[in-house]
Amino acid sequence: MTINILKRAREVLDIEAEAIITLKSRLGNSFKEAVNLILKTEGRVVVSGMGKTGIIAQKLSATLSSTGTPSLFLHLSEAAHGDLGRVTCDDTVIIISNSGSTEEIKQLMPFLKKIGAKIIALTGKTKSILAKYSDVVLDVSVKKEACPLGLAPTASTTATLAMADALAVCLLELKGFKEKDFAFYHPGGMLGKQLLLKVEDIMRTGKTNPVVNEERTVSSVLLKITQARAGAATIVDKKGKLVGIFTDGDLRRHLGTDKNLPKLKIKEIMTRNPLAITADKLAAEAMHILQEKKIDEMPVVDKNHRPIGLLDVQDLLKAGLV
Repeated sequence: MTINILKRAREVLDIEAEAIITLKSRLGNSFKEAVNLILKTEGRVVVSGMGKTGIIAQKLSATLSSTGTPSLFLHLSEAAHGDLGRVTCDDTVIIISNSGSTEEIKQLMPFLKKIGAKIIALTGKTKSILAKYSDVVLDVSVKKEACPLGLAPTASTTATLAMADALAVCLLELKGFKEKDFAFYHPGGMLGKQLLLKVEDIMRTGKTNPVVNEERTVSSVLLKITQARAGAATIVDKKGKLVGIFTDGDLRRHLGTDKNLPKLKIKEIMTRNPLAITADKLAAEAMHILQEKKIDEMPVVDKNHRPIGLLDVQDLLKAGLV
C-alpha cells in the first residue's frame, strides 16, 4: 500500500486542529465552574485516567503541580486495588475518559462519591456514567479521530490535552503565579537558576579569592593568583577598597614590553576601576555583564566597595547558566 505521506500528514494536522478549535465554542459556565472548583480545593487535585488518557492525566497533574496547584496522578485500575485511599473529602478528582463508561469507572464512581471528593469529568460522552456522577462535565468530544480506522486515540487526546492546558493556565493566572514561583518549583532547571541563583552562591571567597595591596610586586601577585588557582587578583588600596584588577590578559599585554615586569608594582600595570558587582545580584545578571563586556572575571564588593569575592565566568558555566 502506498500513500501520499505529506498529504496524509496535513490531513491529520487539520483534523486535530479542528478538534481543538471546536472546543472554543463549548466553553461556558461548566468550564468556569471547573476552574473555581479547583481553585477552592483545600486538599489536592487528583487526576485520573488509564491508557492514552492516563498519559494526558499524568501531564495535567504534573503541570498543575509545577504551577502552584498540589496534585497527584491516580491510575484508574490501581485505584480499585488500594490506591483509592489517596483520595480524601478535601480533594477534587479530575477523571479523563473518552467513553466515560469503562468498567473501572463503573466500579469506582460510587466510592468516590462516598468519600465526598468533588469530581470533574473530561469526557467525549456527556451522557456517560462518568458524567452522571460528576459535579462538572467538560465536553472534549471530537467529530472523528485522525486514525483512519477510528480506533487509535489521536484527535481526542489532542483535544483533551488542550482542554487540560486551558484549565491549568487559567488557574495559574488566577493564583497570581509568577516567574519566581515557577522557578521555585524548578530549582534544577535553567529558569530556576536564572531567577534564584545569586552571585553570593557561586563567587570565590577566602583562599580562592586573591586580594592584594596595590603596592605589591607583580611577582608576588602572580604567586598569590597561582596559589588561589584563580584567573585574576583583586587589587585594593591601603583602606582596603577596590582600585583595580590584574588578569591573565594584563600579564600577556606587558610580557614583551617590560623587562623588569616581575619587580614592578602591581598598580603600574593593573586595570584600574574595574567593573564590580554586589553579592545580592542574580548570577544571570553577572553572566550578562561578563558576556557583554567580554571579560572573564569580576570582583564582588560590599556596600563600602570592599572586595568580598571574585566571580569567574568558569564558575557561572559550571552552574549551568549557559
